[in-house]
Amino acid sequence: MLNVAIRAARAAGAIINRAALDVEAVRISQKQVNDFVTEIDQASEAAIIETLLTAYPQHGILAEESGRAHGNPDAEQVWIIDPLDGTTNFIHGFPVYCVSIALAVKDRIEQAVVYDPTRNDLFTATRGRGAYLNDRRIRVSKRVQLQDCLIATGFPYRQGDDFEGYLRMMSEVMQRTAGLRRPGAAALDLAYVAAGFSDGFFETGLKPWDVAAGALLITEAGGLVGNLAGEADYLHTGECLAANPKVYAKLIGLLRKYSKFDSAVPSSSKGRSHLSLQNAAAAPQPGATRP
Repeated sequence: MLNVAIRAARAAGAIINRAALDVEAVRISQKQVNDFVTEIDQASEAAIIETLLTAYPQHGILAEESGRAHGNPDAEQVWIIDPLDGTTNFIHGFPVYCVSIALAVKDRIEQAVVYDPTRNDLFTATRGRGAYLNDRRIRVSKRVQLQDCLIATGFPYRQGDDFEGYLRMMSEVMQRTAGLRRPGAAALDLAYVAAGFSDGFFETGLKPWDVAAGALLITEAGGLVGNLAGEADYLHTGECLAANPKVYAKLIGLLRKYSKFDSAVPSSSKGRSHLSLQNAAAAPQPGATRP
């Protein structure tokens, strides 16, 4: 199954790379960059879905652009797809974006592929068999002190997001670490934590296709992943925090008070909402497309 997912990711990456060669010209001549990028998202997603369903016609699909419109809606095996994570980066020619594909079996991630087409970097993981970058085994970093750590995050960008709350979180982390980065593609951020390129990651407002593949990379590389309160349910809650075990514990200590799932927060204000893969695509979507 992993080999089929790799083939699908590379097919999507080829579409993205071809489009990236002309994206600046298209933007200037057509002045419809968003439409163009949407077409690339859809073309990449279609290539992925065709590859996966040709091999596994009875499997289900949960994809960013088409939701559950394809595949078997009742399948226990569901492919979770983000055909182009980092769309805003892509349309500006900023070379930080990727393809993310994960296989969930009974809501547990079993296979993961994150493919960076600009660098031809292929991150893969199979549950119980480790995580790899271009066939080389990867591990999370060994740093234990926050002051030595490089942490990645994502900034809020939608109308209605809690900007002030996020600024407080950033302030907490920036004052205690070696640096805070916002590359703009959550799946790739998680892959970099798995490879030890950065030491941790946190973000809110995420969807299953943003984190599914990257989360398995983290755990197979020896790291931990959960929501900001340290609970294991990150896939459907919108919150994600990942790091090596020691740094994870310290980040939880800093950030759990900002989680809507922190037990210290009154239950009336938590707004807990757990989504299964069966209804994730039907959940209300924000007005803006995630970068």
